[in-house]
Amino acid sequence: MSLHPTLQPYADAWNHSIDAISELVNSLAEAEWNRRTPCPGWSVRDVVSHVIGLDCEMLGDPRPIHTLPRDLFHVTNEAQRYMEMQVDVRRHHTAPEMTSELEYTVIRRNRQIRNESRQPDTVVRGPMGKEITLELAMMMRAFDVWVHEQDLRTALGRPGNLDSPGALVARDLLLAGLPKVVAKEAQAPRSSAIVFDVHGPVEFLRTIRVDIQGRGTLETAPALGPAASFSLDWETYFRLACGRISAERAGDSIKTEGDPELTAAILRNFAVTP
Repeated sequence: MSLHPTLQPYADAWNHSIDAISELVNSLAEAEWNRRTPCPGWSVRDVVSHVIGLDCEMLGDPRPIHTLPRDLFHVTNEAQRYMEMQVDVRRHHTAPEMTSELEYTVIRRNRQIRNESRQPDTVVRGPMGKEITLELAMMMRAFDVWVHEQDLRTALGRPGNLDSPGALVARDLLLAGLPKVVAKEAQAPRSSAIVFDVHGPVEFLRTIRVDIQGRGTLETAPALGPAASFSLDWETYFRLACGRISAERAGDSIKTEGDPELTAAILRNFAVTP
């Protein structure tokens, strides 16, 4: 194996989730490809199209030349327009066309990963044409594919893999965005601490400490007398953080203590993915 050890966990996580997606969709009837998913405006077909499209971009394939319809209500900014291009161009593809392209893309990506000899800090072209490191690109693919695997499982009523390698990548990436949610978006008081206790298939206890300058940091040590605390299960946590559900829809799955205005502000701004 020529793949750098730092990149191996992301390759393994991507592989696990992409295999799960292939298994989920291989035997779907044509009508099932049209089922709604938790992604606004996206069907099962659209989610799979998105996965195929971004892995094709990782392979260096040119983006499709395609004009989006003007009546896509869920497309409201440039980032969404960018992502929608790979989706809309496949909207009328049949089930066999979708599964064939997915299979071929997975074969090509597996070959690319097997032959990957670049260092983790190598700069590559990421989504929206941004230059990012190879490590970040592979981390984001592992995260994205796992989250969309869960979208498909929700749509198809096939729960599973909440503690898979991709789930652990998602945990770390979503936690990295938590200080911004608490300190910047929710404007938590300076010199305060907010505790998150998450249980279920993936468990963790984390504290966000806000310093005197208003900057938030992520810590593993619990806090005495926090300004607010949250207790929720892992599935609710990642669905909130990925913008799949609102705090209102989560209902009793979230237990809060402390300043009600602060807890409401944090939950309002909990989503860290666009």
